Amino acid sequence: MTSTEAAKPSLLTRLAFGVGGVAEGVKNNGFEYFLLLYYSQVLGVSAGLVAAALMIALFVDAVSDPLVGYWSDNVRTRLGRRHPFMYAAIIPVTIGYYFAWNPPAGLTGDQLFPWLVVMTIFVRLSFTMFEVPSNALAAELTDDYDVRTSLMSFRYFFAWMGGLSIQIALLSVLLVITPDISHGFFNIDGWHTYGLWAAGTIMVAALLSTAGTHSHIPHLKAAPEKRSLSIGKIFSEIFQTISNPSFRALFLATLFGLLASGISATLNQYMNGFFWGFTTGQIAGLTIGVYVSAVIALIVAPIIGRTIGKKRGAIIVGFIAFTVAPALVFARLLGLMPPNGSDLLYQIVLSVTIVDLALIIVTQMLMGSMVADIVEDSEVQTGRRSEGIFFAGISFIRKLSQAVGVLTATAILSVASIQKGTPPSEVSEASLRPLGWGYAVALLTVWMLMILCVCFYKISRASHESNLEKLKARRVAD
Repeated sequence: MTSTEAAKPSLLTRLAFGVGGVAEGVKNNGFEYFLLLYYSQVLGVSAGLVAAALMIALFVDAVSDPLVGYWSDNVRTRLGRRHPFMYAAIIPVTIGYYFAWNPPAGLTGDQLFPWLVVMTIFVRLSFTMFEVPSNALAAELTDDYDVRTSLMSFRYFFAWMGGLSIQIALLSVLLVITPDISHGFFNIDGWHTYGLWAAGTIMVAALLSTAGTHSHIPHLKAAPEKRSLSIGKIFSEIFQTISNPSFRALFLATLFGLLASGISATLNQYMNGFFWGFTTGQIAGLTIGVYVSAVIALIVAPIIGRTIGKKRGAIIVGFIAFTVAPALVFARLLGLMPPNGSDLLYQIVLSVTIVDLALIIVTQMLMGSMVADIVEDSEVQTGRRSEGIFFAGISFIRKLSQAVGVLTATAILSVASIQKGTPPSEVSEASLRPLGWGYAVALLTVWMLMILCVCFYKISRASHESNLEKLKARRVAD
């Protein structure tokens, strides 16, 4: 493989790397959008205990994520640094995800708490073994500033497509109303089947991505030479790596951005089903509309990155997207929207959602590519390539934001006083107003903090090219 080919991965390689996003999208969609709803509203576990389960798992993630990243940066095998982890994770995460949605029949209500804790830890730990090394390939398959945006655009495109597809299947096919079930959310058999379908999708996507990038193993970056390591030295190198100023800025930006996504995802079904009064069929229609958003973002993100740069693009596009998102909720609270149940309301929400989500996905794609560019910036400073650690940091932030998002959403639900098992049609306006205000204000505040943090990211196209030149000169000197 020539250096030119290495710098510009083929379309097949981009698709193989991107399809790994399907596994991420399905797993994240279930855990972020439906876990609280399923275990609290459907299975009867206290919402506080669901949040506690996520927080317990988070403490495990705080240690495991950076260690997996560091390990995959330094391991030496015939399959390279990344692929051994990716292959090893496929079966465990598939089994774990299935059982997360198919708990033992003998457990009910809060008795399910220990099961939820164990399954949450197991799924997230095993998925980290796939997600972190897989995403780290973005910085190894190419060092081109623009091509990395293309790679991450494919990744996020497939993540959204995978998550959306399984969500549509859940809402329109599985969570159906029966003579004994007044609302689809309470169809237990549908949830169990979802666990099987989602787990199978994760397995296939992870396998395709891992096998599809297998041929690149001989051309990927080699692990550093073997050296004497201790726990203290390992964590010392990890902290030295993550002290990179641009990583700190992006770390905090990702924290706030994903915190907002966690709040939005956790309350999404409450907002659609309770606040807007949409049926499961209409919610599935909203989800189908987001396919258009993902396609728009796949086209627009690389163009934005090439024309105005990743940082400026993320700030401008993000600011527009993150002010539009809560606007409809504020309008509804101020009496400026058509009444619930009207076709006009649904059409307005659908149209705005398509455009707004396209802009949000563009922002995610640009920021994902910005992580890859930190690798060379850090290598200039430390002499080590640490793709795994950087993407592990983003992985951990995703989980942290999900847990905090669930806690925030739980607090909003507590103020709104929406009781377990209450059908949307029976929720009063007095409960819907604090739900709407809490949702919109929380999102707007956290998203603006994200934009502020992105402003402190320092890597541009010019500085990235300078870093590549410095590293090239260093290799020649060695």
